[in-house]
Amino acid sequence: MNIKYIIIVLGEPYSIFSEIIGKYYRKKKYPKKKIILIGDVSLLIKQLNKLDLSLPLNIIEDIKYAKFNILNIINIKFNFKKIFKKIDSKSNKYIENSFLKALKIIKENKNECLLVNGPISKKSFLKKNYLGITEYLAQKTKSSNQVMLIYNSNISVSPLTTHIPLKSVNKSISKIKIINNIKKINNFYLEILRTKAKFAVLGLNPHCETIDNFSEEDKIILPAIKYLKKYGFSVDGPFSADTFFQKKNIDKYNVVLGMYHDQVLVPIKTLYNFNAINLTIGLPFVRISPDHGPNEAMIGKNISDMSSFSYAMKFIDKIKK
Repeated sequence: MNIKYIIIVLGEPYSIFSEIIGKYYRKKKYPKKKIILIGDVSLLIKQLNKLDLSLPLNIIEDIKYAKFNILNIINIKFNFKKIFKKIDSKSNKYIENSFLKALKIIKENKNECLLVNGPISKKSFLKKNYLGITEYLAQKTKSSNQVMLIYNSNISVSPLTTHIPLKSVNKSISKIKIINNIKKINNFYLEILRTKAKFAVLGLNPHCETIDNFSEEDKIILPAIKYLKKYGFSVDGPFSADTFFQKKNIDKYNVVLGMYHDQVLVPIKTLYNFNAINLTIGLPFVRISPDHGPNEAMIGKNISDMSSFSYAMKFIDKIKK
């Protein structure tokens, strides 16, 4: 992997992302890579001007014309009347076109691009057709078995199941899924970050105990851990989720695999706030999403926190060529 281009899909046009882009790059924090924004040029300029965050832009049609130390942008037309407004489905085609353009560029420049996507309204854009953007991108790239990793340099978390109802979690976990997810995360740490992953695996039931006849800890989770240990992986557990995220525990590991979404995302967001990013492992490229949504309540108010986007840029600097 030799990353030359950071492809940034601006995403939902009515979000806080233009503000975050403006705040971050006003500080001239340009990496040693060419940045390509994908989105509507006119809307971005007007939003930045409205927020008093105007930036120089290099409008291009092909990435061969991209330059260093400036925001390059490929225009994707969006028919808008208001600079800021509430999110609705009228932006769906624009978002789709932005992603398709980004994926085309990445495909044509294999191993030279990574993707950063701005916030997307799952309710408006995905319309229950996909569990999340991870699954949307998987379908568009004909990929399978993706893994969500919420990354922080101290400790990262990964939910074995993502955006599914709690009542479906116990039916969706398996020994093979635990093994495959840990293998993928381990390879990512070794190949991209050049460091070894040390895993802690959480149980499903409170205190890793159940009065039911079937124990997921005994029948699924523990056998997966034993299998992985046999083949040299650094993995322990299952641990009870209610007490695991204490300093004495998390200092021993750098990745926690949980059984469902909120089991691991609630504690990491409590511990690190916006100093974390959402990574998708298993796509043909590295995909990064700052860990915030469109945040309609703050659109156009110039009060948004750019910490997660800043953390995403710092993470990119960690990627080893």
